[in-house]
This record gives sequence, C-alpha cells and structure tokens, in this order.
Amino acid sequence: MNTDIKIAQEVVLEPIGNIAKKINIKDEYLENYGKYKAKIDHNIWKEINGNENGKLILVTAINPTKAGEGKSTITVGLTDGLSLLNKKVIGCLREPSLGPVFGLKGGATGGGYAQVVPMEDINLHFTGDMHAITTANNLVSAILDNSIYQENPLNIDPSKVVWTRCLDMNDRTLRDITIAQKKKTNGIEREDKFVITVATEIMAILCLSNDLKDFEEKVNKCIVAYTYDDKPVTIGDLKIGGALSVIMKDALKPNLVQTLEHSPVFIHGGPFANIAHGCNSILATKTALKLGDYVVTEAGFGADLGAEKFLDIKCRAGNLKPSAIVIVATIRALKLHGEVNQDNLDEENIEALIKGCSNLEKHIESIKEFNLPFIVAINKFSKDSKKEIKALKDWCFEKGYPVEEADGWAQGGKGMVELAQKVVDICENNNNFEFLYDTNETIENKIKTIAQKIYGANDVVFDDLAKEKIIQLNENNFNNLPICMAKTPMSLTDNPKIVGRPTNFNINVRDIKVSAGAGFIVVYTGSIMTMPGLPKKPAALNMGIDEKGNSYGIF
Repeated sequence: MNTDIKIAQEVVLEPIGNIAKKINIKDEYLENYGKYKAKIDHNIWKEINGNENGKLILVTAINPTKAGEGKSTITVGLTDGLSLLNKKVIGCLREPSLGPVFGLKGGATGGGYAQVVPMEDINLHFTGDMHAITTANNLVSAILDNSIYQENPLNIDPSKVVWTRCLDMNDRTLRDITIAQKKKTNGIEREDKFVITVATEIMAILCLSNDLKDFEEKVNKCIVAYTYDDKPVTIGDLKIGGALSVIMKDALKPNLVQTLEHSPVFIHGGPFANIAHGCNSILATKTALKLGDYVVTEAGFGADLGAEKFLDIKCRAGNLKPSAIVIVATIRALKLHGEVNQDNLDEENIEALIKGCSNLEKHIESIKEFNLPFIVAINKFSKDSKKEIKALKDWCFEKGYPVEEADGWAQGGKGMVELAQKVVDICENNNNFEFLYDTNETIENKIKTIAQKIYGANDVVFDDLAKEKIIQLNENNFNNLPICMAKTPMSLTDNPKIVGRPTNFNINVRDIKVSAGAGFIVVYTGSIMTMPGLPKKPAALNMGIDEKGNSYGIF
C-alpha cells in the first residue's frame, strides 16, 4: 500500500467552493486560500444562528502507545462512513503543530484512505493560524519586557513574570534561557523560557472564544506577571488587547477542507492535550453543528486527558452536549498495555491482548462517569489476526460494551459504514450528560476527583510550590475555574512507563498556574514539559521535494 502522502497526492480534490455547497455555505462567507482550502467568515452566523444543532460525536481512545491508535483516522473515516449513509456530516479536527511534524509523531491528518487534504498544506503552514498565535503571544512578551525596561510603570517584579515566549517547533534548548544579557540597552536581564505554540494561553483562548469580541475580553484577563507586592498584572494592564485582536482577526475564522472522499471538514485550533485542553475550537464545532446533522470531532490522546477536558472544559465553556462517544482501541496497542514487547507485536497473543483490555475498560468507566453512551471502535491493522479481533469483540460482548470493527485506513468510508450506522443508532437516544465536578468545589477536591475517578489514583500529593500556588489562587478569586491537567498521555499515572491499568498509585502535583483568560487552572504533574525536544533522528531528516515539485517524507 502507498504511503499516506502518496495516497493524498494522487486524489483529485474538489474545488473548496463545491465542498462548501454541500453544507450550504454561500460564496459570500467563503474566503479562499488557494483552490482547496478556505476560511469561513463570522458573518455566516447571522444566517445559521437559528438552525437546530446537529448531533455531536466525540472520538477518543485508550492511552496511546508507540503502536498507534489512530483517532484522527477513525474521525475522518467515520465522517466518510456517515456520508455514505447519506448523512449531512462535518468533521472537526485540530490543526497539526509543526513540532511533531518535523519531530517524531508526524502530522495529524489521518492515515491511509481516511485522510483530510490537502495534507501537505494542513501539516505545514496551512492558513497561517499557528504563525498568528505565535506572533500574538510573542508581542505580549515584547511589550511586557519593554514596559519593565521603560521605567516599569506597572511595578512588575522581573522575577515574577509568568508569560513565556513561544515557538511552534520542538527545541529543548529554549526550555530555560536568560534574556537581555550583556548590554543595558538590551533590557532588564532575567530568566525566561519558551513553550511550544500549542501550549500557549493564546491558543487556548482561540479555541474557547465565541467571537472576536469574546477573544479580546478573554485575552485582556491573561496574567503576565506579578508586582513587587504580589498583585497580578494582565494583558489589559498592558493595553494591547486590541493589537492582539488585530493579529488574530483572521486566525479566529474556522478553516474548511475535505476528506479524500470529499466530505467537509473544519480544521481549527490545535492545543495539545497533555499540556493544554486538547480540542479544536468552539467556533468550528458550533458552526459545524449549525450546518450539519452530524459532527464528528476528536480530543487529543486518551480519554483520561482529551475526553475529560473536552467534556469538562470545552463543553462547559461552549454549552455543548455530546450525543455519542467513540473509544478507539487497536489490537497492537492493547497488547502493549498487556506488556508485550514492541518487537513481538506481530505475534498472535490473545492472553496479553485480554490483559491489556484493562486499560480500555478504565476509559470506558471514565466515559460512564459523564453518563454518555459509547461504542468501542477496533481500528484494524493489516497484521491483526482474526482470532485476536474475535477475542476483543467477545470480551466486549461479555462485558456488555457495544463494539464494531473500523477499517477506514485500508478502505476509507466503505470500511466504516457498520460503525457509522451503530453511531447513528446511539445518537438517537437521549442522555443525561453531566460534568465530572462542580467548579465551585475547592481546587484540591477538583484535582482529586479527576485523579481518582478518571485515572484511578488513590490520592493526590501536592508539592510545597503547588500548595503555595493554591493559596495564591484562592486569594485572587481564581478558585472557581475548571481544571486542565498537564500529565503524560502514555499512562493513567504520571509515570509514562507504567502501562495497563495500574492500581495503588498517587498523582504528584508539582506546580499550578492559572490561565485566567482561557478560564481554567493548569495543574502540572510528574515531569511533564511544555517544550518538547526532537528525537535522535527527527522526521525532518527524511523530507524533501522531488524534481516534479512533490513533497515527500511528510507523514
């Protein structure tokens, strides 16, 4: 079978105007970026605001492994499968970050015959949203340091600056730096650091804003530093909310593209789920819900991170109610959770597979905490044995868990029709969706609720710094915000090496930070980092352009 990029390059794309017509988007609301991608003007809301919402379907997964789970592939394939059932469907994905594209993980446009295109554009510069976010974030840093240098009228303590610079690239050398060295005219020397763009609060705010005005209101609340007497200093105090809105005015418009089978897909916003809230924008999702009868979206990593944040942060902020949850699992990944060595995954091992199902079961139990209907999707790989697939389906049947095979990677929408039909059936049932916690609970209790009910932890251990931060948040009245856990995606614990369904463990909280503009509290656990590094052999080493102008090596 061809590589993902080869498959994507061979498809004949529909002009983006044709895709827009499928979901009744008029030309006047379409802002073309070339032939095959476009932004949707916010004025479309004047026409669609009164439309009834479609059904919202969330695709999540077990804890990821090196064997891959394929949430994006399932999301795209399910979109095409629903389309083959003659449903008016729209996919909603996050924008890929350039860091993973050039690093180890690769792009985020699905795979095989379940992809969104133009794949190269989406994985690279796309419509410039990532660059706008990076620029907006770094303007804040430049204005902030300039204010300190220019007689410091806001009385900022340089040692208490909490706003960091960003770059949409994996670069470990920027995790801890010193700025304004050597010359006095360079500014006030202080320690600083970079985070990856997708971990910034600007990214989070883009994804949680309802319109440009809401964006400016949220961004003005962002805390950038504290004064010598520990009072918070905000972007509003720097008086640059308007400038940031100017930079972000186009970036806030959802992007429209298509699948290989020409189903419409919105791709907008891209926060990581291990260090941010891991969902595409509320604007894209709400627009899709007004234009389609079914909307298929995903949240990053496993249900312990992406789904929990989608449900407790995004749905709360956007007043959204999902109709169904799809939990993706693969035979290979479950065998890894059953402690099979990576080199032995091609060998049939039903015992390890069933042992690894403990991880799947924990995620199923977590979704049940929200009172939402679900189905397990077995994302098929070519080397899965029939006995292993039967064993997994039998395990689900014995437990009373709905399950269906999914073969979108090899067959596109045709391989997803059975799953799509079952999802449609699930969506017809009303559900009693509820959040995991009340935001008026104490910060400690909200964290413990997530750790115990979603991760299966015994308790939470707070470092002294985290305890100090909680006191500070309570004093500044930030205690009633939702929680955004920063945790390894590889394990239910905060240790990435512990697979399966561990028991008798604690979650260790080392630091806490408020994202006052985005409207949540970020809780840092274990050794989670906000600026990833590159592997020994980055994907960038294998990329290039051939003599015909076609890119290669992007995956």
